Amino acid sequence: MAREIGSWLSGPEPVTPGDEAAWPGQALGLPESGPRSLARMGRRFLGLLIDWLIANGLAQLGITLGVVDGSTRPLAVLAIWFVLGVVSVRLFGFTPGQYTLGLMVVSVDNRQHVGIGRAIVRGLLLSLVIPGLFTDADGRGLQDKFTATAVVRR
Repeated sequence: MAREIGSWLSGPEPVTPGDEAAWPGQALGLPESGPRSLARMGRRFLGLLIDWLIANGLAQLGITLGVVDGSTRPLAVLAIWFVLGVVSVRLFGFTPGQYTLGLMVVSVDNRQHVGIGRAIVRGLLLSLVIPGLFTDADGRGLQDKFTATAVVRR
């Protein structure tokens, strides 16, 4: 049993030379740098923070105008953030926070744009927080992996 646990704790098998990609996104057909290259985690997180602040401000505006009950503020912020993200990714390919930082969401399976279904699933996974923390070898979160999307530079 110690052998089984030891092999599990040692991590993934080493990559043989020639199997690894030279840069994140190469396996997806994305360039190493410049437009359409994969965005780094810090910029993506900052874009998410900007979107969350916008949703927070809109929720506060709703409370001030009496449209939203103050006791449901956290739920209102989440709902506004979700709808804002889904609608803007579907219509424009980016959220307001991503636009501010020069990022966009693209489909990596040769589709022209991110559809409404993918945008909804991506938003639901992001709202759970945990899928965004786990990344693949390219640095894409699980929400992007499941929906065949990637956040790239514009």
